[in-house]
Amino acid sequence: MKIRKAKNMYTFDSRIRYSEIDRSGRLSIPAVVDYFQDCSAFQSEELGVGVEYLANKKRAWILNSWQIVLERRPEECEKITVGTWGSGFDKFHATRNFIMKTTQGERLAYANSIWVYINTETGMPARPTKEEIDVYKLEAPLEMEYEPRKIKLSREWEEKEPVKVQRSWIDSNDHVNNSWYVKTAFEQLPQDLEIRQLRVEYKKQAYEGDILYPRYAREEQRILVALCDENKNHMQ
Repeated sequence: MKIRKAKNMYTFDSRIRYSEIDRSGRLSIPAVVDYFQDCSAFQSEELGVGVEYLANKKRAWILNSWQIVLERRPEECEKITVGTWGSGFDKFHATRNFIMKTTQGERLAYANSIWVYINTETGMPARPTKEEIDVYKLEAPLEMEYEPRKIKLSREWEEKEPVKVQRSWIDSNDHVNNSWYVKTAFEQLPQDLEIRQLRVEYKKQAYEGDILYPRYAREEQRILVALCDENKNHMQ
């Protein structure tokens, strides 16, 4: 697959830290999520539509879904470039693509994401203004095999031990940060599992003190983890 250079792609350079690697000595998958999430935040801040701007308008971009493809996870001290660009708006939704590569140009990971713009006072979707859309100077979507936003659930689940949401999981929107759902789900997976594609669908927000009830299912071609509330309603 050929990945072209997006004219309006925002990028930043980094180096893989020891605190970001897992037992294999490679960048952990939750850390990949963090890099992509941070990249989008950096771009919004530089464009003047970041956290403070949104807070003043009682608005927020809430992540709805991820599709992340992993080609190679970099090792400690490798230098990388992370990039993102907006690829579409539709009423209350926006799509973003991401790429991670080495400074020599080797592609390491790429992703698609869907976000929902909400009114933080009502919790309901809100339409972004034309100015809030135009500031991102949209590019064509990344050429990749796009999976459906909704993940087909398993019919049979193995129940796992409940997990309490900790204070350190909460972000500036006052609910669990996107990456903590992924980190919690990863604790339910077998050790040394080699993952090539990660899909995440967020359905409900969790808050400090909430109890998450993980469920696990293994099928022929995939492994699923669901994080549920006490009524078995899926949150992620």
